[in-house]
Amino acid sequence: MQLHISNDADELAGNVADWIIELIAKTLETNDRFTIALSGGSTPKKLHLLLASPGYRENVQWEKLHFFWGDERAVPFSDDRNNAKMAFETLLDKVPVNRDNIYIMRTDIPPEESAAEYNRLLHEYFDGHPFSFDLVLLGMGDDGHTLSLFPGTGIVHETSVMAKAFYLDAQQMFRISLTAPIVNESTHIAFLVAGTSKAHALKEVLKGEFNPDKYPSQMIRPVNGELHWFLDKAAAADII
Repeated sequence: MQLHISNDADELAGNVADWIIELIAKTLETNDRFTIALSGGSTPKKLHLLLASPGYRENVQWEKLHFFWGDERAVPFSDDRNNAKMAFETLLDKVPVNRDNIYIMRTDIPPEESAAEYNRLLHEYFDGHPFSFDLVLLGMGDDGHTLSLFPGTGIVHETSVMAKAFYLDAQQMFRISLTAPIVNESTHIAFLVAGTSKAHALKEVLKGEFNPDKYPSQMIRPVNGELHWFLDKAAAADII
């Protein structure tokens, strides 16, 4: 595990963008594609806008990137809560990606069908390969959740499928999410965490006893890949 601590959220986004560009270039030296799972939230939004800006955009072979999502709310694409909508508005509509290489979690079909479709797609992409994604970007909530692995939910311990849908009572909506095993098979996993509201949960996730039912982010433990935590000083206040 590697910690990267920035002064604030803006510097954090810049440091992550620089790291990602270098990682993509290095990976594409020996591979013909780069697979990435995107995350929702305000910190990834800053990152997307930066990657799409002059000075960054020209340094990525966008046509070789294959885009997936870590999780999704089962709301229409037109809904501002939809993670894919945010990614298109802040990144994918601004750079020369190959549209055939974008794999959203569909919300125009029942959630269980969407999860089953995504599960089949992931098997087609990654079965027989030593790793899954080249990079998974993750956030962490104030309660220690990541993806749609929320405290006290059964999906935290799911091992039989790569993607699963379930109804989250606390939000009165269905969620679709990757499960921990497929994420843990990635070559690189990067948490992006900013803000004082995350400090307590971050300390528990990194320094506390292993209790993933309370702090599900503890389930993210790469098998053979790298785990990076990109933090701002506010989020890291309790661990430095």
